[in-house]
Amino acid sequence: MKKIMAILEDKIQLVRRDDLQNIAVVGPVKLPIKQENLEATFQWYSWTTVEKNQTKEQVVDSVSSMHLAFGQQSSVLVYGDFANQDDALIRMHSICHTGDIFGSQRCDCGYQLHESMKMIVEHGCGAIFYLADHEGRGIGLFSKSLAYLLQEEAFDTVEANHALGFEDDVRSYDDAIRVLQVLRAKPVTLITNNPKKLAALQENGLLADGHIPLWGGLTETNEQYLKTKVEKSGHIGIVEKLTV
Repeated sequence: MKKIMAILEDKIQLVRRDDLQNIAVVGPVKLPIKQENLEATFQWYSWTTVEKNQTKEQVVDSVSSMHLAFGQQSSVLVYGDFANQDDALIRMHSICHTGDIFGSQRCDCGYQLHESMKMIVEHGCGAIFYLADHEGRGIGLFSKSLAYLLQEEAFDTVEANHALGFEDDVRSYDDAIRVLQVLRAKPVTLITNNPKKLAALQENGLLADGHIPLWGGLTETNEQYLKTKVEKSGHIGIVEKLTV
């Protein structure tokens, strides 16, 4: 364990979450990325919640019994000198198994993830927070599959979530904001069309220089989804582009 901790000690940060739990942040890990014509090396961070009284060594010692494979952990991809550079872009990206992995055209998630990576590399500094508990606006993958079935019967995204007993958006950005505060104290610019993300940053006292909209990836199969984002979820963006 001493040999392991000599390697990991400086790669783990324990951040207070509440009275019962901390957030264990691990990283950076070098992660080469290649997406179509984008090729760059990011710095990868991941985090999970741990008991408040656990030390770094106890966290490492307990990972084999935590059954983490049965849950998903969030990540941060950091590019450039994120802690010190004056101007940095960030994207709070909700995990989308169908869009990010399978390339589903029912949403614009995969497009937004890949475009955000390109924007950050071109800018020279930034981070993508990949939020693992946000699938289907926080309802989970299985529930999302049920919502998709309802959407095939003319429910929009909000109506389908309501029909299943959920609010239209149950995501929280609190933990991601805490991790952001560990990684950077300077202002950031948010890549988003979602005013709730911008408000969450500002309400939690972070210095946000504003936002950059990311509108695109429009297809015949996601047009209604994108319209619902604008009309019912208050997303900001280029509404006039919502024609195929």
